[in-house]
Amino acid sequence: MAVTPYGTSDSKKEEIRTMFNNIAPTYDFLNHALSVNIDKIWRRRAIASLKSLDPNKILDVASGTGDLAIAAMRLNPEKIIGVDISEEMLKVGEAKMKKKGLSDIISMQVADSESLPFEDNDFDAVTVAFGVRNFENPAKGIEEMHRVLRPEGKLVVLEFTNPKGRLINGLYQLYFRKVLPLVGRIISKDFSAYKYLPQSVAAFPQREEFVEIMKKSGFKTASFKQLTFGIASLYIGVK
Repeated sequence: MAVTPYGTSDSKKEEIRTMFNNIAPTYDFLNHALSVNIDKIWRRRAIASLKSLDPNKILDVASGTGDLAIAAMRLNPEKIIGVDISEEMLKVGEAKMKKKGLSDIISMQVADSESLPFEDNDFDAVTVAFGVRNFENPAKGIEEMHRVLRPEGKLVVLEFTNPKGRLINGLYQLYFRKVLPLVGRIISKDFSAYKYLPQSVAAFPQREEFVEIMKKSGFKTASFKQLTFGIASLYIGVK
């Protein structure tokens, strides 16, 4: 059974939409503070993996408040489209784009990652950071991202993983399961959202298992790199 934030009778997709709408006002602050800004380094690594591709048109799936889309500006693309199911997260993202003067290049729109409103072969690159594990049907989402990529285009996925080392994993689990939910509850006023995070990571296919999902979805090559002792992983697929 899919992990859900609140355990209501709603679908996982609806619960995820509600959760991110609830935490949107404090999301950026908590995201950077709880990761000690390491998440910014991970995003730069993800975008750097696209440099040789020199993409002109990029789709950022589960874009949220648009941090990865903003990071992708260093590639000098002509257009970036960020999509998400959370209207409130996108509102925060749109305000950031306007403040940074990026609205002409980065647009944000509501869209379902498992039914993307774009033509086949429409993008040079597709990115998604810490969002795939929230998909109701991850395999369907990967298939959709493969569909909208042009031939030889790249999919780049950033996602949390559980470290393999006993000491690092022990410290990680203590922080992830005890400290993070407490701080998240105090600041966001939503305990379930930050309790859901470690549960969703534990339930999600990791490393080689996720690479196999990418290959079954049609990617001719797929690989992963561990980041920061395996706390996160960077997956790269070529269509």
